[in-house]
Amino acid sequence: MFTRLWLDDAGQDVPEYALMIALILVLTLSVISAIGSDSNAVFAKVKNAMEAAVAP
Repeated sequence: MFTRLWLDDAGQDVPEYALMIALILVLTLSVISAIGSDSNAVFAKVKNAMEAAVAP
């Protein structure tokens, strides 16, 4: 069934959509992982600054 759909001219958009979804997923995951590590560093700096301000 999938082979017939893949090779059929009427279903030619299916592989293109699958490729687009895969690329969007990869880009989204890479952006989320980059933002996640940067935000962890920012929160750690804020935490350390707050602890230093409160500690006598």
